[in-house]
Amino acid sequence: MGDMANNSVAYSGVKNSLKEANHDGDFGITLAELRALMELRSTDALRKIQESYGDVYGICTKLKTSPNEGDLLPADGILIQGNDLKIDESSLTGESDHVKKSLDKDPLLLSGTHVMEGSGRMVVTAVGVNSQTGIIFTLLGAGGEEEEKKDEKKKEKKNKKQDGAIENRNKAKAQDGAAMEMQPLKSEEGGDGDEKDKKKANLPKKEKSVLQGKLTKLAVQIGKAGLLMSAITVIILVLYFVIDTFWVQKRPWLAECTPIYIQYFVKFFIIGVTVLVVAVPEGLPLAVTISLAYSVKKMMKDNNLVRHLDACETMGNATAICSDKTGTLTMNRMTVVQAYINEKHYKKVPEPEAIPPNILSYLVTGISVNCAYTSKILPPEKEGGLPRHVGNKTECALLGLLLDLKRDYQDVRNEIPEEALYKVYTFNSVRKSMSTVLKNSDGSYRIFSKGASEIILKKCFKILSANGEAKVFRPRDRDDIVKTVIEPMASEGLRTICLAFRDFPAGEPEPEWDNENDIVTGLTCIAVVGIEDPVRPEVPDAIKKCQRAGITVRMVTGDNINTARAIATKCGILHPGEDFLCLEGKDFNRRIRNEKGEIEQERIDKIWPKLRVLARSSPTDKHTLVKGIIDSTVSDQRQVVAVTGDGTNDGPALKKADVGFAMGIAGTDVAKEASDIILTDDNFTSIVKAVMWGRNVYDSISKFLQFQLTVNVVAVIVAFTGACITQDSPLKAVQMLWVNLIMDTLASLALATEPPTESLLLRKPYGRNKPLISRTMMKNILGHAFYQLVVVFTLLFAGEKFFDIDSGRNAPLHAPPSEHYTIVFNTFVLMQLFNEINARKIHGERNVFEGIFNNAIFCTIVLGTFVVQIIIVQFGGKPFSCSELSIEQWLWSIFLGMGTLLWGQLISTIPTSRLKFLKEAGHGTQKEEIPEEELAEDVEEIDHAERELRRGQILWFRGLNRIQTQIRVVNAFRSSLYEGLEKPESRSSIHNFMTHPEFRIEDSEPHIPLIDDTDAEDDAPTKRNSSPPPSPNKNNNAVDSGIHLTIEMNKSATSSSPGSPLHSLETSL
Repeated sequence: MGDMANNSVAYSGVKNSLKEANHDGDFGITLAELRALMELRSTDALRKIQESYGDVYGICTKLKTSPNEGDLLPADGILIQGNDLKIDESSLTGESDHVKKSLDKDPLLLSGTHVMEGSGRMVVTAVGVNSQTGIIFTLLGAGGEEEEKKDEKKKEKKNKKQDGAIENRNKAKAQDGAAMEMQPLKSEEGGDGDEKDKKKANLPKKEKSVLQGKLTKLAVQIGKAGLLMSAITVIILVLYFVIDTFWVQKRPWLAECTPIYIQYFVKFFIIGVTVLVVAVPEGLPLAVTISLAYSVKKMMKDNNLVRHLDACETMGNATAICSDKTGTLTMNRMTVVQAYINEKHYKKVPEPEAIPPNILSYLVTGISVNCAYTSKILPPEKEGGLPRHVGNKTECALLGLLLDLKRDYQDVRNEIPEEALYKVYTFNSVRKSMSTVLKNSDGSYRIFSKGASEIILKKCFKILSANGEAKVFRPRDRDDIVKTVIEPMASEGLRTICLAFRDFPAGEPEPEWDNENDIVTGLTCIAVVGIEDPVRPEVPDAIKKCQRAGITVRMVTGDNINTARAIATKCGILHPGEDFLCLEGKDFNRRIRNEKGEIEQERIDKIWPKLRVLARSSPTDKHTLVKGIIDSTVSDQRQVVAVTGDGTNDGPALKKADVGFAMGIAGTDVAKEASDIILTDDNFTSIVKAVMWGRNVYDSISKFLQFQLTVNVVAVIVAFTGACITQDSPLKAVQMLWVNLIMDTLASLALATEPPTESLLLRKPYGRNKPLISRTMMKNILGHAFYQLVVVFTLLFAGEKFFDIDSGRNAPLHAPPSEHYTIVFNTFVLMQLFNEINARKIHGERNVFEGIFNNAIFCTIVLGTFVVQIIIVQFGGKPFSCSELSIEQWLWSIFLGMGTLLWGQLISTIPTSRLKFLKEAGHGTQKEEIPEEELAEDVEEIDHAERELRRGQILWFRGLNRIQTQIRVVNAFRSSLYEGLEKPESRSSIHNFMTHPEFRIEDSEPHIPLIDDTDAEDDAPTKRNSSPPPSPNKNNNAVDSGIHLTIEMNKSATSSSPGSPLHSLETSL
């Protein structure tokens, strides 16, 4: 049983205080005392507080805070006795309206919710991880630490068991046999098993981000190609030298010439290494890191605080956004948005000058005194935040109306304090209205009423007209107002409230106040107002941009379906005439679950593509929807889902999503902790900025790749061909390293820092399987490589004639640098510099200079590289294998370099669709290539050696092992166990079990085999007959604590699966 009272249960006040307290100050209570108090419950807590601090307010005074929140329910339960009990369930549903609890209608009380009014008694039905709060934290992965502790304990137990220490027997005796778990057989040598466990523990459990996967695969492919080219280069050079020297020229190998030959071989080896260094794109990880780090820094200015670096890149692929309604799409504060005053329907709050003074006076006094004095509007907690609404949300909306009309309700309340109110008819679900009676100084009375418009209007006989005078209000007039004002407001999802008053003259006898029906009638209508939680002004435009960018926005809310549909229409999530679904949580669950109540992916796949609004949803529903969309295989691409939320109830969905956005101002700590990006201004538009930056990261990497691969192709071919034809690389080792520096480090810095543009939002998401190098990019790479190769080879083989200089080909081993090869090197570098400008555009755009001056880093790097190139050529000398060039030679080099810009224009005129032979490159890892262990989240990755086993082999071994296991179990069960179990003495002696060589008693970690678990198959072929017979010494832990039997099946580490004969054998024993 648990007691709840709005002012009695002390521990929750303490808990809230602890959370809110600022520990910078000096408190009159220590943290240890607080913790001790938090351990206490109910009467113990009350007694302790009364003894030590007087009351709850005493302890809160010491903590420099006030207990302004209701009691926090610590467990789930069912109400068995209640008195006007109202619960704030916003921590679970995200909706701020208080929920009335009663024995007949809604008796369920959930942990983590607050008692706001009334009192009651409940039977506790669920605590800890089984309660609603527990389920949320389980979904968030809060149970991970406990699991780790359990694992550690089991590992300790395993180690101790191997030592054979006597103390283990005592510990085993103390343990309850029923609590022991089924233990499968591990590897024969404990050490190996531990090492494997450690390896597995160290492996990352989450799959790589999409970009990482694509880049890793591409880098490996390029690296292999580079290694092959460098190896061929070295082999050809060595063979050519050996054949030419010793075969063609028929020279003998002289001992005194050996150092020279070795120098030649070293030179060849250096050329090979240089080709490899240039070919391997070591700048790729750098480009990704720079691009992400730069984006994260810039996103901070766009109010996106990125907590996980890869969230940037993932956001660029987002195909769906599941957004919470309250606080994300809306302001999370009820506001008066429309009003019917002085016979005019205002679509927005009117200016105070537009309202006659006497009507304004009735409005101000009526709202100020006829709202609970506990309802008030306080200044914002954080700078830039919205004012805080305390108390009833609807009343706060009315008080906000007064502030919009430039009037202060507090002045009226100071003039008429709560004690001066003559009579108050409080709001309840039966009367659906609230009325307050004021006694005037002349002895007359005035009653102010507010409530549901349909109820209050029926009691109105007069209405205040345009000039502020009361006029007769006939039933026909009421019908007109219902049709022209109230119904249009309701159709827009507004809650309509009618405000009215009545005067009782001084001369008449005092009314009978207990007869409420006679009192609250004959009213004069002041105004009808429409209240809603308004859509944030920037949201509709942001959602339109998302939809144009190919991102589906869905609303997932705890609010009712009519309000949700109205808000979704205002936001632009729903469009009239579209084929879409709006479901409530219970309908959603009914549709996605089978007869057994299990969720089926096929059922979710039928719903989610058309689903736009999910109303009355629980935290688990949100999590289920997000998981269902992510796991879906209906569409060609795997969906990338972003989730936005601000409450604790959004935590599981934020955690499960590919990218979770939490609100920085209104968001709870749980939501922020579960998120990847925090929106510091709570603005949905910031999500659009995040999409832009995410796509920009992707494009930046593609730009860098287009540039780098062009340099790669040209440098490798030039080095390889030059080496084969002229016995020497035209580009020397140090020059190659400078080229490598330009194309890797500096290019990644220049191209990865391009700012995003609005045009990024005009295309659909790339998707997870979109290759990094498109056919257009491949056309650019090959086209520019062709131009550069033509120029370089022309200079290499005919340059000396054109410039009238000595040829640099076939120079002796230690010859000084030649002008010829310097021109080749200089022209090559300048072509790369101008091609870097070409690389800024990857979708075939013509204007490569567009927005170039918006990126200061790019301009600085290009100019800086040019200056350094001048210094290297003119003053580099022998270290850089360069000779000084004349002005004319420099101008020719620049001219040939600028030719790449003109050539780029020519390439862009060739339609990519005509070039059918071009292939894309840089695909992500396909799903078939990834074992299921890697795809499953929170499942350990399998060993690399195991990964090499083909799927067919794995299934073959598994099938064989299972059949053999079952045969052996059945035989063992028949032959020895029935006999053993019939004899009482056999139970006390462990050694009787050991007479059968196939049994071994093992105390190790439980292991539930997965469908693709390949632990068994890894060692199966090699260790099949290698295991020594089990030793009885390992049985210390089994004494009096339940005996765990596993089968030595082919000596491979196969574990029993639930439902197998082995599992039932273990269970029975």
